[in-house]
Amino acid sequence: MKNEVLELRREGIFCPAGGFYIDPRGKVDRALITHAHSDHGRPGHNSYLCSDTCKSLLKIRIGKDAVVESLPFGEKIKIGNSLVSFHPAGHILGSAQIRVEVNGRVWVVSGDYKPQEDQTCEPFELVKCNGFITECTFGLPVYRWLPEEKIHQQINEWWLENKQDDKPSLLFSYSLGKAQRVLAGLRKEIGSIYVHSAVYPFLEHYEQAGIKLPQVMKIERGKEYDFNGSIIIAPPAVEDSTWTRKFRSARKGFASGWMAIRGARRRRNLDRGFILSDHADWNGLIDVIKGTGAEEIKVTHGNGDALTRYLGEQGMNCSILSGASIRGEEEE
Repeated sequence: MKNEVLELRREGIFCPAGGFYIDPRGKVDRALITHAHSDHGRPGHNSYLCSDTCKSLLKIRIGKDAVVESLPFGEKIKIGNSLVSFHPAGHILGSAQIRVEVNGRVWVVSGDYKPQEDQTCEPFELVKCNGFITECTFGLPVYRWLPEEKIHQQINEWWLENKQDDKPSLLFSYSLGKAQRVLAGLRKEIGSIYVHSAVYPFLEHYEQAGIKLPQVMKIERGKEYDFNGSIIIAPPAVEDSTWTRKFRSARKGFASGWMAIRGARRRRNLDRGFILSDHADWNGLIDVIKGTGAEEIKVTHGNGDALTRYLGEQGMNCSILSGASIRGEEEE
């Protein structure tokens, strides 16, 4: 990919007119970051620019001494000969689409996004553009999300059932974004809520942003707890670790869009899978892409064959941005 606004280099998407990269790999002088997940906001760059609400979360990821500047959503700044602004992506708190304008031509880099309603982050904003670089983590027709209220109800009913059987509920969800979304939907009157230490540092930043979360207890090494009847929120990275041994009697669940695939729960030896994703589903991807009015669409962050084929059949100029694939929801 190479046009008057953006081009693809070894380190990632680059704007020659502004001299910056978007979500780059390796080490670059200036990085614009869509959000604070580790596959987008990496340590090692000389300077960073992100949205205001992303800043404190990003510093947890890359280190408090990193040089990080931020912008309010919608505010335009000039970087070199380009005009840049950040717009809510609806993925997690502080997540942004990055709008880049050069000589009147506008490209938008979506990062990860979700047009579905979510009480734990800023709502998605549709941004008109000439060119759109879109994720397609869940770019297959099988992925169609239910309203989050339905999934929260399923989680609470599962937790209550486990409590009645005097069992702990161990629910795996990504530590930034998904865990907070799960917590926001829990009925605190059911029982005690515990979180893994990887989840805990992000909670105060959500609360400072006005996101209401229930009171939780951080699980600390060496302390004894009575977990029966409680729910424990932990990242999937510890699913097969020694940390989970203290929950031998627990019933295990996983909150992820991947739970829409038959057999995913069985392969992970789970008691329950909850289809809850922070990415756009099939319909969401199509609605957003068409809504941008973009003349050219580049697809990344997943297997985009089905999506590009479908859009091509609709007469749209769409192709896969080879060399820019990212793991998407498997960010941990």
